[in-house]
Amino acid sequence: MSPAGLDRDRSGLERLTERIAKFGGSDPSALFVEIASQVTARRLAWDLSQKELADLCGTTQSAIARLEAGRRPPRIDTLERVATALDCELSIELRPRTEGTNR
Repeated sequence: MSPAGLDRDRSGLERLTERIAKFGGSDPSALFVEIASQVTARRLAWDLSQKELADLCGTTQSAIARLEAGRRPPRIDTLERVATALDCELSIELRPRTEGTNR
């Protein structure tokens, strides 16, 4: 990847970080932004372009770009392929919002 491409990706990561701070967990879309941030950071740590990651996942560069934009809920099967390609474990869990709730 060219240095200009890395700069563009890093500025995208910075924008995602700003969005996470803005939402602060009060908006469900913050989860999508957090996932996008993690994928982008891991991809950059591995020095992969979006196209290279897409090839590893069996998807398109535009699908990776949409995932990294963090604007929509990612599909779980897509996240699993991305996690596998980036040598990560995908963990999805349900946690009660309040302690002692049995409903």
